[in-house]
Amino acid sequence: MDLRQLAYAVQIYHDKNFSRAAEKLHIAQPSLSQQLAKLEKELGVTLFHRTTNAVEPTHAGELFVQKAQRILDLARQLENEMNDISNLRKGKLVVGTLPITGSHILPIVLPEFARRHPGIEISLVEDTSANLEQLTSSGAVDLSLLSLPIEEPTLDYRPYATEEIRLAVPATHALAGAEEPVPVASLAEEAFVVLKKGQGFRQIAQDICAEAGFSPRIVFESSNIETVMSLVAAGMGVAFVPSMVAASKKGRYVPVFKSLVDPSPSRTLVIAERRGRYFTKAAEAFIETLMEVTPGATGVRP
Repeated sequence: MDLRQLAYAVQIYHDKNFSRAAEKLHIAQPSLSQQLAKLEKELGVTLFHRTTNAVEPTHAGELFVQKAQRILDLARQLENEMNDISNLRKGKLVVGTLPITGSHILPIVLPEFARRHPGIEISLVEDTSANLEQLTSSGAVDLSLLSLPIEEPTLDYRPYATEEIRLAVPATHALAGAEEPVPVASLAEEAFVVLKKGQGFRQIAQDICAEAGFSPRIVFESSNIETVMSLVAAGMGVAFVPSMVAASKKGRYVPVFKSLVDPSPSRTLVIAERRGRYFTKAAEAFIETLMEVTPGATGVRP
């Protein structure tokens, strides 16, 4: 049993599919199956039940993966500490990111980070807020770029930016031509297009409505903010969107964006990390770059 086999088992556990796991591990699927079979034979237990549609962990598999994640995390932390000794000449940083952040902030941050630290490899994990919190807590990622609130109690976080939340409406909507900001309470009867559950911004949208005294009437859900805005532009409802997203949309087939009042909502973007985990110089360098080049950054430093 070696670290590579531990990593294989952990990836299979998360993907519950040999093809997807093999693709992420950059190996052939038959090789992955052979390595798992070899590991199970060595251990004398079955780690996963294989079915036609999925791969499910056994009781032994659940225990094995739980311990394997800890071992892999400790091994990576040891490697990171040794890399730090070499003064950032090399290393690897695993960054978790929400899709919205990944598409609007990282294209600004990553090129500058690569210029400053060409020996540091950045690996990105894009997922929902709920999954990223768990991955950060388990050590599968070094840090995650999330938005408040954070539910996972084992995580610490530091704010790095605050941005306005705006209302997207179809161009044909009565509010499209209004000059004044829109009171949130006036949207109680509107049809809403929202992100699916598990996305941090979905909860933010619900909290905005709750503060104004109503629950949103949701007509469509999507896992992609671009799809949400396309549905709004097509006249299917209204939506709350971060200002960074609104600012990036141009052209004919986009919604009209309006400011909100009573309340004037905003969201706080944070860098989350597992409490007590060794924080590498590579992570500090990444955050320093993030703070310097992100529009609206608060100026907080590691």
